[in-house]
Amino acid sequence: MQQSTIQIGISACLAGEKVRFDSGHKKSNFCMDEFAKHVEYKRFCPEVAVGLPIPRPTIRQVKVGTTIKVCRPDGSGDVGPQLTEYGKKVATEQAAQLSGFVFCAKSPSCGMERIKIYNEAGTGNTSEGVGFFAAQIMAHNPLLPCEENGRLNDMHLRENFVMRVFTYKSWQLLRQQPATLHRLTQFHAQYKYLLMAHNYQAYKDLGNLLGTYVGDDFEQLADDYIAGLMAALKRPASRKNNSNTLMHLQGYFKKHLSKIEKEELRDAIDEYRSGLVPLYVPLTLLKHHLKVHPNEYLAKQVYFNPYPHELKLRYGI
Repeated sequence: MQQSTIQIGISACLAGEKVRFDSGHKKSNFCMDEFAKHVEYKRFCPEVAVGLPIPRPTIRQVKVGTTIKVCRPDGSGDVGPQLTEYGKKVATEQAAQLSGFVFCAKSPSCGMERIKIYNEAGTGNTSEGVGFFAAQIMAHNPLLPCEENGRLNDMHLRENFVMRVFTYKSWQLLRQQPATLHRLTQFHAQYKYLLMAHNYQAYKDLGNLLGTYVGDDFEQLADDYIAGLMAALKRPASRKNNSNTLMHLQGYFKKHLSKIEKEELRDAIDEYRSGLVPLYVPLTLLKHHLKVHPNEYLAKQVYFNPYPHELKLRYGI
């Protein structure tokens, strides 16, 4: 696992800062009590950044004709343009140093999706908006792992987000080195089984992309590769895909394990597939066998340790 500092953007209210309209906060216990042990946060409150006071009147997205404003319920005080400009500034000047972003859900400035857009009369709304600040961060940094605080309460989404953050950081570190096909191929080799567990077709396609490359536009190759990798990893791995990946890994030990050890490992994978035990159970067995029967190729597989085990994320999936 890389030792370089991982910087994460976060809505300041989720970090416990009292910047909300009512002078309160929405501290995320996972982000600040658990994840914070492994990352550093850069905090943003776009509403305060564009000059709104604390406390302040509530603001919301309101559709006026074909335009969406971010204003008070009575239609006054539109700060949409300022939020967009601030978001664009952060997205283009600071986000390149970030490896992920946690936004505050339902916020007209920071929500990632399903933000309420009211009509002018305030008598109806639709949940199809995107926070003006968040929209700029995501539009200018499409590979950046982003998530909302509410969705992080789902263990599968939490695990997936953290995994993507550490993957993206590894990619950022790789791109700080001289760009070569050999380094890119080595990087892919380390992510082979993690990719297989999330999207088998992408695993095949990205391997083929690298294996058939004969051109001279390496930057385009690198861009295509990381776009494919991050898109594939965005979908949480299913029990079926994880089980198939575990069976592939099991195959490396077939000449080394006794009949009883093979049965024990097979049973652990079957119990995981059936939902009786979490992923860490068969993985722990595989890690044990890897220590007893070292394999240099497997030892480099990110699938075994995609993030610090202290986060215990595979205990609940």
